[in-house]
Amino acid sequence: MSLSRIHSLRKFLVNSTQIKSLRSISSTKESRDKLATKTDSKNEWNRALSEAEKIVGYQTSFLSLRYLLSDEITNLALHLRKLVGSPHPLVNTAKSLIYGENNLQTWGLIVLLVSKAVGQSPEVRDMEQDKSAGVLISQRTLAEVVEMVRTANLIHNGVFNLQHLQNAGNNLSSDSDMIFGNKIALLGGDYLLGSACAQIGRLKNQELNELMCTAFRDMADSHFIGCRDTQNNPIPSDPQKKKEEINLHSNHDDIPVDLIDNKKPFSLKDVMGSPEDEWTLRHTLAEGTLLGKSCQSALLLAKKPEDMQKTAYFFGKHLSLAWQACMDLEPFRLNELTSDAKFSLISAPVLFHLEHDPSIYEEIKRGTESVNDIDFQKLHLEIQNGPGIEKTRELQSKHSLLAMTELYKFAPSDARTALENIIMAMQDN
Repeated sequence: MSLSRIHSLRKFLVNSTQIKSLRSISSTKESRDKLATKTDSKNEWNRALSEAEKIVGYQTSFLSLRYLLSDEITNLALHLRKLVGSPHPLVNTAKSLIYGENNLQTWGLIVLLVSKAVGQSPEVRDMEQDKSAGVLISQRTLAEVVEMVRTANLIHNGVFNLQHLQNAGNNLSSDSDMIFGNKIALLGGDYLLGSACAQIGRLKNQELNELMCTAFRDMADSHFIGCRDTQNNPIPSDPQKKKEEINLHSNHDDIPVDLIDNKKPFSLKDVMGSPEDEWTLRHTLAEGTLLGKSCQSALLLAKKPEDMQKTAYFFGKHLSLAWQACMDLEPFRLNELTSDAKFSLISAPVLFHLEHDPSIYEEIKRGTESVNDIDFQKLHLEIQNGPGIEKTRELQSKHSLLAMTELYKFAPSDARTALENIIMAMQDN
């Protein structure tokens, strides 16, 4: 989306008669000044989360505590200690879960805030409510589920491919640490995913069960689209092939399938190779529908109307995409990368720069066997001197505005303000 279209969207949001009270991002002098004077985005982010946690009554780090303190997880943690010092990727995954700066346990908080912002239907019985938090007991369970599923997915991503297909069956006794790490990654991820599915089943809501299962399907589908190296790291599509397809197919239906029915699978047609479309599809499948459908399910449990449930879905989806764009920008805030640093090859700055300069695809193709063969320092420098970073900022602004639009369809409340502050805290300095 061009900068002029961003301004047009912003103008529409501010002038719309349906949402006259919308405090759009950077649409007022006060909010522009707020963003302009932000000197420490991390402090701003932590402050927004701290205020939000007070509204729901407890820290998100305690959401899944009873699962993390179970005998099964305790045993896995003990076994994980044996991998310390080994090159297995699960070690870095565990570090990011414990010490990561991206607040990986924030999604449950967002689900609870959406639940509290909307409230419950009068049909809901008092015994089903967690009155200290202002949400339903089932909604808190749902918040735990989304955290467990997201954590399980991250742990499963730590499985390391030990052999090429053509070498399968060879003796792997020398890689005992790597084999052991794979077992821990599979068992740990499966335990959390199984616990999450059991919790959904105990809610005894067939419609919610079906909806969340489609989110799990989307997450699985995200691992099987596009090119990948031998370790399953994604590689962007060839932009030249996309240009050839555009010349062959002039008609392009760009209506997202979830506008019609968000339980149906997404289509790959005319998507791969188109920067914004490819990025949106990949990250909608990977995490967007999980957060969106979790927010939708929270309103389903509260017995809210279907149109309000869809509003919650699109809020969660666009918030997730704005969040992803913010994370994609992180490596490019550095003037140069360290020798061992890497970044996602399907991040928005990379895909946008590929459209601007398709010649860098030759460097990316070196990662067909392993992305470790790519000169990330060279790519980093090329992208910093191109238009990809600015276009990513526009992309983040676009999805932040769309999330804010959906948010302002809910009645004013402390929970809605907390969600707004989280969106504002994500904005790029």
